[in-house]
Amino acid sequence: MWTMEELVDRVRQALEAEYPGAPNGRVRDVPDRRAIRWYSTIGLVDRPLGMRGRTALYGPRHLQQLVAIKRWQAEGRSLAEIQADFVWLTPEGLTDASRVPAQLLATDDEPPEHAPRPRFWADRPVTGLVAGAAPAEPPIRDIPAPVHGVTLGGGAILLLPHPASGDDRTEIAAAAAPLLRLLESRGLIDGRSS
Repeated sequence: MWTMEELVDRVRQALEAEYPGAPNGRVRDVPDRRAIRWYSTIGLVDRPLGMRGRTALYGPRHLQQLVAIKRWQAEGRSLAEIQADFVWLTPEGLTDASRVPAQLLATDDEPPEHAPRPRFWADRPVTGLVAGAAPAEPPIRDIPAPVHGVTLGGGAILLLPHPASGDDRTEIAAAAAPLLRLLESRGLIDGRSS
């Protein structure tokens, strides 16, 4: 595990090769302490693995996250776009996006006492498996499909894989009326139309 200063130094080393820098000059080539804390606050970078006294400790995944952020910023992506991509990024995808040399990922420290939190939202559920059989569903894609929302009222939103037309929206609103009444009666929505 590394201190923040050691992490920043490894980010610098990882970006020394094949990194053109930010195209507009508004973004630092290497994140400073403040930027790393901000990235952690908004969920771009995982929280520190642990503490040694009052010093936060970081590991290889943090290094990959920071390098991937910088590489994508150099391509002109905004933090919002990067944040949206990170939600669906698998560990393999993060390794590919960051292209951090293996020697920089190596650490002599013992692993943290707690394992990183599982990414349950990024894994497809496995159903109907027979011992030794392959999953019936294809593996999750690195790039998410767009999702379209239809506002139902009271703060409820129906998510769909394809855009809905005006006629679709009218029919969906009529069909959703009983569901909205139930949600409002249970206090799950506020009951106001939106």
